Amino acid sequence: MDLEQRVVELERRLDALEAERSAADASAPDGPPPADELDEPLWALQGLKRQLSGLDGGEDGAVVFTGSVRLPTGERYEWQWGERTPTLLAAHWADAADAFAALGHPVRLRLLREVLGGRRTAAELAELEGLGTTGQIYHHLRQLTAVGWLHTAVRGQYEVPPVRVVPLLVALTTARP
Repeated sequence: MDLEQRVVELERRLDALEAERSAADASAPDGPPPADELDEPLWALQGLKRQLSGLDGGEDGAVVFTGSVRLPTGERYEWQWGERTPTLLAAHWADAADAFAALGHPVRLRLLREVLGGRRTAAELAELEGLGTTGQIYHHLRQLTAVGWLHTAVRGQYEVPPVRVVPLLVALTTARP
């Protein structure tokens, strides 16, 4: 591995660690749930309610999502995020339209899946059936990069930013019937 690739890999790892620390600092519980609590239905919801109780405005509720993910490439991501309900309802939802629109194309979803699976260059992606021409692939990669679902790690290599891995999987989970 050349020096540039090593530096990019170190930066990627640092980004993942910083995102993990930020998420943990922002909404970490006082400790891990008791082992028997994980077997209870709605254990995460019960933990959220405990966190909200006693907080000013806690009765309005909040949304939290979290994940611990190991990709086929061996990369591991742990991340959580939360926001109080009034903040979410007051936000400008139209600001999210481009990010959602980028996920609204089957080829772009396949590109994201392939990148998470280890195919990182446009050349590797162009070898796959059903993704279109190289020009079409680059068009889709630009769309995903423009809204932050992808970024260029090393010249010509794409990756899903560490802070977007779990949110991407959450978005896919919400779309399941």
